[in-house]
Amino acid sequence: MFSCAYHFSLDFRFLFPALGGLLYGYDIGSTSSATISIQSASFSGISWYNLSSVEVGLITSGSLYGALIGSILAFNIADFLGRRKELILSAVLYLVGALITAVAPNLAILIIGRVLFGTGIGLAMHAAPMYIAETAPSQIRGLLISLKEFFIVLGMVAGYVVGSLLVETVAGWRYMYGVSTPLAVIMGIGMWWLAESPRWLLLRAIQGKGDARDLKDTAINCLCRLRGEAFGDTAPAQVEEILNELAFVGEEKEVTFGEVFQGKCLKALTIGCGLVLFQQITGQPSVLYYAASILQSAGFSAASDATRVSILLGLLKLIMTGVAVLAVDKLGRRPLLLGGVSGIVVSLFLLGSYYIFLNDAPLMAVGALLVYVGCYQLSFGPIGWLMISEIFPLRLRGRGLGVAVLVNFGANALVTFAFSPLEAWLGAGTLFYLFGVIGLVSLLFIFFVVPETKGLTLEEIEAKCL
Repeated sequence: MFSCAYHFSLDFRFLFPALGGLLYGYDIGSTSSATISIQSASFSGISWYNLSSVEVGLITSGSLYGALIGSILAFNIADFLGRRKELILSAVLYLVGALITAVAPNLAILIIGRVLFGTGIGLAMHAAPMYIAETAPSQIRGLLISLKEFFIVLGMVAGYVVGSLLVETVAGWRYMYGVSTPLAVIMGIGMWWLAESPRWLLLRAIQGKGDARDLKDTAINCLCRLRGEAFGDTAPAQVEEILNELAFVGEEKEVTFGEVFQGKCLKALTIGCGLVLFQQITGQPSVLYYAASILQSAGFSAASDATRVSILLGLLKLIMTGVAVLAVDKLGRRPLLLGGVSGIVVSLFLLGSYYIFLNDAPLMAVGALLVYVGCYQLSFGPIGWLMISEIFPLRLRGRGLGVAVLVNFGANALVTFAFSPLEAWLGAGTLFYLFGVIGLVSLLFIFFVVPETKGLTLEEIEAKCL
C-alpha cells in the first residue's frame, strides 16, 4: 500500500500545511516581546500603554481562547469542508487576525485580532496533521507530520529573534504581529494550489455524499498530483485498494455524535487525548518559566536576558525536534515516547530536589533543564501530534481529532492558569515532584495503552491497533 517510489523533491508540498504550525510558534515567541513593547511609555507608540495585569493576560492568552474556539469549530465543520478548505480558512483567519492586531487603535480591537488569529491556530492544528497523514506515504508519514512540530519550534525561535530586534522600536509590537501576514498569504495560496485529500474524497464517495464516480476520478487525480506523474499508472489501483479497505472496516456508515465516544473511536480518543493531556500536564510551561533563574544561579550571564535564554532554549528545542523528525520512521513512535518521557521524569525529580535540598548544585539543575527540554522535543512534542493525526478511523477522524485538539488547548489553558497558585501553595520543588509523578503515570500509560504505528497505512492502523 502506497509502496510507490516517492521522491523527496516533492516534500516541499507538505510545507504549506506545516506553515500553520510555524505561525502558531511565531505567535508564542513574538508575544513575549510584544507585551513588553506595548507596555513601554517610550516605545509603545500608543496612549493606552498603561495596562493592568488582567489586560496583559488577555493579550497573551487571546490566541489561546481563539484556539479553543477554533477547535470547537473544527469538530463541526471539518468533515463538511474537507482538510484543504479548512486549512485555507485557517490561513484567512491568520491573515485577518494579524492585520487587525497590527493596526488595532485600542485594546478591544487588539484582543479581537488576537482571538481571530487564535481561531486560525485551532483550525490549523486540527487540519494540518490530518491532511498530511491522509496524503503522505506511510513510509515517511511520521517524518512529514513531525515537521509540523519542527515548524512550531522554528516559529518560536523566529518570534523570539524578531521580538528582540523590534522590542526597542517605536510601535515595535505592531511590526511583530504584522510579520505574520506574508506567511499567512503564502500558506493560503499554497493550500489553494495543493490537491484535496484523496481519502476524504473517497470517504464522501462511499457515504453517498456526491457522485461516486466523479469523486473517485477526482481522488485519482489528486493522488497523482500529490505523488507525482510517475505514480499515475498505479493510482487507480491504489484508490480501489483504499475503497475496499474503507468498506471492509465499515467506513460507509454515517457518523453520529455519540459514536465518537464508542468502540474504535473511544479507544483512539483514549490514546490520542491521553497523549496530548500528558503533553501539557507534565510541566513544560513551569520548567521554561524557571529557565532564566536556573541558568543565572549557575553563573551564565545570558540568564539576565530572558529573551536570550528563550532563543538559546529554542535552538536546543529545534535541534532535538529535528532529531525526532529524522528518527521517528526508523525507530518508531513508542521507543521515542518511552525514552524521552523517561528522561523527562528523571529531570523533573532532579529539578524538584534542587529547589528543596540541593541548592548548592546549580550545574545539576542546568543539566536537568537541558535534559527536560531535549527529551520533551524527542517525545511528547512531535509524537503527540503525530499519533492523534493517524490513530482515528477515517470517518471519525475529523471529529475525533477535533476533541483531541480541544483537550490539548484546554489542558494548556488549565496549566497556564493553575501554575501561579500551585507554585504559591506548594513551592517550586514540590510542584516539580508533582509533575514527576504525573510523568511516571504517563510512562505507564504509554507502555500499556499506546500502540506502535510505524510503517502501517492508516487503514492498517484502524484494522490492527483499534
